[in-house]
Amino acid sequence: MAELDVVAWVHARDGRMLAVRSRGRDLLYLPGGKREPGEDDWTAVSREVREELGVELDRPSFRPLGVLTAAAHDQPAFARVRMACFASGHTGEFRPAGEIDELRYVGPADRALLAPASQAAWDLAAGHGMLRRPAR
Repeated sequence: MAELDVVAWVHARDGRMLAVRSRGRDLLYLPGGKREPGEDDWTAVSREVREELGVELDRPSFRPLGVLTAAAHDQPAFARVRMACFASGHTGEFRPAGEIDELRYVGPADRALLAPASQAAWDLAAGHGMLRRPAR
């Protein structure tokens, strides 16, 4: 089984992380997706976010958060997913577009609604101080 290589945008507001649900999927994912041939990280993430949410990312504030590997969810040809995560400001109002049916902010109590790689991204974002960690 191959590894799926994707990029993702981590956006937090009020200690919660933005997640999306693609048409036909049961769990939530981060905005982002696969690179087109020859795309660098910035080009891929900004294109995917524009296509999925209708907003423009802010190039000067674009920064890497880290790369994670997790079990692939709902991807029969792939056993694992490698996800490079980035943060950035944005301009515009969110409008679900393309294959996106829903967007929502996920708090600590909603973490189980996320696909495995998005749960790992939650932990990454929390480690960067972007999210509220669940009470222990």
